[in-house]
Amino acid sequence: MARQLQCVVRGRVQGVFFRASTQREARRLGLTGWVQNRPDGSVEVLAEGEEDPLKEFLVWLQRGSTAARVDRVDTRWRGFSGDHGDFRIVE
Repeated sequence: MARQLQCVVRGRVQGVFFRASTQREARRLGLTGWVQNRPDGSVEVLAEGEEDPLKEFLVWLQRGSTAARVDRVDTRWRGFSGDHGDFRIVE
């Protein structure tokens, strides 16, 4: 079943290639959506796809990229929208 996962990742996640690593992982898993830095130093992620790859992606987000330090991931599950054709970095 296709779903949407929206997360806010907190910790040392800006300036450490977190967005690029997130994009690479999402694409590897066949997910669509976006990732963007937030003014408060966190990173917001919206991903859509099948539930199992989304769960795998969430596990990855909780670990983060090699240079990142993830302190917390706030998570919200929603219904699939189909609004995204790929996974992109929002500037």
